[in-house]
Amino acid sequence: MIKRKKKIVLYQPKQVDESLGLPSSKDMLPLEMLSISAFLLEDGYEIVIVDGSLYDGEAGHARVLEACEGALLYATTGILGYMIVDGAIMTEKVKARFPELPAVIGGWFASVRPDLQLATGNYECVVHGQGEHTFRDVVHALDAGEPLDGIQGLSLLRDGELIRTANRAVVGWDKILNLPWHMLDIEPYKRSQLRADSARDVLRMPTPERIGAGKPYFGITYFASYGCPEPCTFCCSPIVTDRRWKCMPAGRMLDDLQDLKERWDFDVVRFHDANWGVMEKRTREFTQGLVDRDLKISWNAFMETHSILSYKQETLDLMAESGMYIAEIGAEAGSDDMMKKIGKPIHGDDNIAAAVEMDRRGIQGSITYIIGYPGESEASMLATIDQCRRLHNAAPHARPTTWPYRPIPGTEMWDQAIELGYEGPKTLRDWGSIGEYHLEETWPGNIPPRVLEARKMYQHYVTLSYGLARGKLGWWERRAQRRLRDGSFLKPTGSLEARAFDVYNRVTRKVFGGTETVRSFVDPGHKTGTAGNERSRASEAMTSATKG
Repeated sequence: MIKRKKKIVLYQPKQVDESLGLPSSKDMLPLEMLSISAFLLEDGYEIVIVDGSLYDGEAGHARVLEACEGALLYATTGILGYMIVDGAIMTEKVKARFPELPAVIGGWFASVRPDLQLATGNYECVVHGQGEHTFRDVVHALDAGEPLDGIQGLSLLRDGELIRTANRAVVGWDKILNLPWHMLDIEPYKRSQLRADSARDVLRMPTPERIGAGKPYFGITYFASYGCPEPCTFCCSPIVTDRRWKCMPAGRMLDDLQDLKERWDFDVVRFHDANWGVMEKRTREFTQGLVDRDLKISWNAFMETHSILSYKQETLDLMAESGMYIAEIGAEAGSDDMMKKIGKPIHGDDNIAAAVEMDRRGIQGSITYIIGYPGESEASMLATIDQCRRLHNAAPHARPTTWPYRPIPGTEMWDQAIELGYEGPKTLRDWGSIGEYHLEETWPGNIPPRVLEARKMYQHYVTLSYGLARGKLGWWERRAQRRLRDGSFLKPTGSLEARAFDVYNRVTRKVFGGTETVRSFVDPGHKTGTAGNERSRASEAMTSATKG
């Protein structure tokens, strides 16, 4: 008699609320679920992964409930945003139908707010941080009917009290298996990405120049390191990862990507590492390997300003030659005082210098600044907006933007924000429904009106200068670029001109046709706007719907 394998059901929640009519980019593969599956497949378990973003409406939830019949365990994950809401709803449905089925959750948000997850009564435990080995131990314990209390890296609820077990050390890639890519049916991801209008999808990255602006392409997400050594006080990574950084060796990464290229023939690799470029030697080996193997792929990754400025020129040249086309850079602030409070070794105009290094090699800098940190002065916020403006002028390929600060649990600045009167969301649903923080405030009243107006004016003029508002470059666009170059967009005449454009644009569309509402400013950053006007309109529509 053949013994049936015990089944584990893993749910990857939806990235965005598609009830708003905006699909998420289908290059966002369920990497987390693949990663925790690898050891368990070797152990002989049956794994069912359901990626919610592939399904319309309730179809994904129905698939999970079907799979949970006769299962040993259900597990999910999530990062701050809609994933929290969808994951919570899915788990509620699972427990309603299968109340005895053990449920487990991990991921960034669960790691910093295990109390919220466990208070629902739906989860046996929360897995903290790097989860491959911890989750494996949890599965084996539940399978054997043993208690979880002795497993490192968990939060548990015992007699109403939150208990955290001993920390589990972060392990290197020699103790992590390659992802079991064979588990994925890649065709639905590929088919969605190759739609003619896929550039509009939320979270979609721009099309590489070699393919053609706005044209559909097939990309995959990938991660090849864990953690980040930076001490950033607004980020929860120092708490979750203890500032440890472990990376996959360049040769192993090249072998894996070459196998995937031969299997799937993708165009783009989107690295989801928190800090991809920590080690220059590895970067050089990887980029030289791409060139030597003639792997014709485009790729993008998160890079730190100080990494770019410390790299040798020949390494930066190799990055461009090997196909890097976007460097996602956290510029964070435009004043030395604020940067010191954040903890990054960035000074003066380092951000501009790094963007220029990328720009002159044809690599677009997707660069994000933040304003409204706890206790930040109005002068510091305005200095950040001004540096953002100057970077835009110095690096034409770059897409710098300024986001309102959002307090995140598990950070030094979270405690500071609470002391200053910030009241964050109280429930899981609230945490997952606070909107796109890069487009709207999540701490109302924290940023002075003068700064908000300055940000709005910058966004208006930079949108025009890119040709996003009208889909072309004409008089208004050239005028906008002059305003950005000399800084006059903040003068009263700049505000009057912005209103004049809004009236002109509405009248022109009414007279010459067109039913879509085109807003006068959008976020040109890495999440919205960079793929063209259509994507910007979609992102603005999402923001409006979220607000009201």
